[in-house]
Amino acid sequence: MKNILVLCTGNSCRSVMAEALINQLGAGLYKAVSAGSKPAGYVHPKSIETLQRHGVAAGAPRSKSWDEFESTDFDLVVTVCDAAASESCPLFLGRHEKLHWATPDPAYVTGSEDEINAAFDEAFNMLKTRIESELL
Repeated sequence: MKNILVLCTGNSCRSVMAEALINQLGAGLYKAVSAGSKPAGYVHPKSIETLQRHGVAAGAPRSKSWDEFESTDFDLVVTVCDAAASESCPLFLGRHEKLHWATPDPAYVTGSEDEINAAFDEAFNMLKTRIESELL
């Protein structure tokens, strides 16, 4: 089984959803955890709602620092920051393969409930597509 670390800045939305998706879709092949370079300290409730709406087990995620994993060996580190939004992605040092999946952060979307849900669904679907095409 390959160990995967999914990184973003806040570890409250995208990395949490990617962790759950990898663990469900890649069960038996991958074990994913997520972390942030500057953790928000909470998991965005819409992340959990989105996972549940799509039938993905969310587990009990928490926003945490990558410091928790500094002595852990990973086979793969995936960053999910959106470079198009001038968001700087964290760099996790060590010997591992690296992937970057630019994904807009739905936490910053404002508007109606439907618009916010659509932003979370878009991020979810982008991550799911990348996982299916690049990991499975």
